[in-house]
Amino acid sequence: MNMPSSRKLLPLLCLIASGLFYSAAASAMGDDDSKTPDCPKGQVYDSKTKTCTVEKSSMLSEGDKTQYAYHLAKSGRYQDALNLLDTLQQPNTREAWNYRGYATRKLGRTDEGIGYYQRSIALDPHYAKVREYLGEAWMIKGRPDLAKAQLATIKTLCGTGCEEYRDLKAAIDGHPES
Repeated sequence: MNMPSSRKLLPLLCLIASGLFYSAAASAMGDDDSKTPDCPKGQVYDSKTKTCTVEKSSMLSEGDKTQYAYHLAKSGRYQDALNLLDTLQQPNTREAWNYRGYATRKLGRTDEGIGYYQRSIALDPHYAKVREYLGEAWMIKGRPDLAKAQLATIKTLCGTGCEEYRDLKAAIDGHPES
């Protein structure tokens, strides 16, 4: 049997190892967004085909557009996220309002973001992620009392071990006015 030389195998092994590393790193991040790849401008990740698809494609689900808007916002592309959310035919979902709130808050429009968070809560008062982000907005506004109220609500929704509780608690504990 003829074995390939180690010089030929090394690049292949490096490629395999880097793929395993990326997969493990994405899983460790814990965010649903970690599995979403970056797409070229004007394209959105399609979870069904696992490819980037033209944003205006009728084949894209509203859920994929919403999730990709969150990915854009988490990547610091806040205006791109808002532009994508503007294309939704059914924008009245807890996630769409929450992600719109997140992007506007990150653009420095905290009061506007709070309004979007409140719309999300009106649709689903048990949605812990929006409560975390609303609490963070209250910290920006210098209202740790209102942030702590959101923290208490999150505790009733998912306990003290969930990511939303831990993240908001860290934001409150790390703020000098709390």
